[in-house]
Amino acid sequence: MAETTETTEMVEAADNRPLVVVADDVVRDHITRLAAAVGCDPCHARDVGAIRSRWARAPLVLLDRVPDIGDLPRRPNVLLVRAEAPTQSEWKAAVSLGVDGAAILPEDEDLVVTSLADVAERPSAREGRVLAVVSGRGGAGASVLAASVSSEAARCGDAALLVDCDPLGGGIDLVLGTEADEGLRWPDLRLSAGRMAMSELDAALPSRRRGRGRLSVLSCDRAGRGPTDVAVAAVLDAGRRAGRTVVCDLPRYPGPVCDEVLHRADLTVLVVPADVRGCVAAACVRRRLGERTSRMEVVVRGRATSGLSEADIAEAVGAPVLGWLRHDNAVARTLDLGSFRPTRHLARVARTILATLA
Repeated sequence: MAETTETTEMVEAADNRPLVVVADDVVRDHITRLAAAVGCDPCHARDVGAIRSRWARAPLVLLDRVPDIGDLPRRPNVLLVRAEAPTQSEWKAAVSLGVDGAAILPEDEDLVVTSLADVAERPSAREGRVLAVVSGRGGAGASVLAASVSSEAARCGDAALLVDCDPLGGGIDLVLGTEADEGLRWPDLRLSAGRMAMSELDAALPSRRRGRGRLSVLSCDRAGRGPTDVAVAAVLDAGRRAGRTVVCDLPRYPGPVCDEVLHRADLTVLVVPADVRGCVAAACVRRRLGERTSRMEVVVRGRATSGLSEADIAEAVGAPVLGWLRHDNAVARTLDLGSFRPTRHLARVARTILATLA
C-alpha cells in the first residue's frame, strides 16, 4: 500500500513538470539553465513512449522538432524551441499539434523563461490589481490612505502587497508600526530587470496577518537608496501575476519609478486637502501625472466646513471625487503610538476604493 502511494505521488509530481522533448544537446542544455534560473525542474524525454504517456498531462511541452507520432492530439501550451528557424514544412507539422509559437535561441530566451516561470509560479486564475495613491499636496495623507486600503484588502481576505515608492517619505513601515519587523526593505533588495516570482518576495518581505488575509510590505528605509524603475516593474508584475492587490504609495513628482507604476495602475487615487491651496496644488499634480495613467480619481481629506463642495473640488482638480475622508484625530494618535489600524472612516473609504478597483 505504501509503495502504491509513493508511486502515485511520483507520477503526480512528474505531471506538474514541463516536458522537454529536445534532441539537440546544446538547445537542451540551454533550456535546463533557463529553467534553473526560475526554479523550474523540467522532465526530459527522448523516447516515444515517454512522450505519449505525458503529452496530455504536462503543463507545458517544449519541442525542437515534431515527434513522429501520428496520433498525438492537439493541445495548448506547446512551444517549439530551436537554434534555427523552422522550415515551412516543419512549422506546418508543428501547428497541427497546437504549437503556440517558436523560440529561436538565444534571441528568444525571454519567451522560454516566461513559459517556464508560469509553470513554476502557477499564476493565479485571478489577475491582480494595481492601485497608485499620490498626495495632491505635502501632508495630504496619501501614505495613510495607501496603508488603509492595503490593510482593508487583507482584512477582507485578499493577499495584499503595499509598495513604498517614495524614498523621501521616511518609510511606510513607520505608518504601519512594522519598522522593527524582520524582512527586507528597498535598500536591501537586489533586483534587476527581468521576471521574479511572488514567492521570492513573500519569503523576503515583512508580512502580517490582517483579518482573513495577509499584508506584505516593501518599504523604503531611513537611509539607503530607494527603488529603481526596473525593480518596481518586476515587483508589480509579480504581484499582478499572483493575483495580489498591489497598493503603491507614490511621490508627487514624475520620474521613471512613478512612470512604471502609473502605466500599470488600474486606478490612481489623488488625495486632495479640502481647501483652495490644496485644490490648486492637486491640479498641478494631476496635470503632471495624469497623462501617465489611464484613470485618476480624487479622495478629499479634511473638514467639510471649508465651503468647498465635491463638485467644486472635482472642477478645480479636473478629476471626479471618489470619496471624502473626514478629519479624524484618532488617526494621528494611532500613528504616534505605532499601533495603526484604519479608523471607521478610513476603512469605509478604503472599501469604496477597493470596490472601484475590482
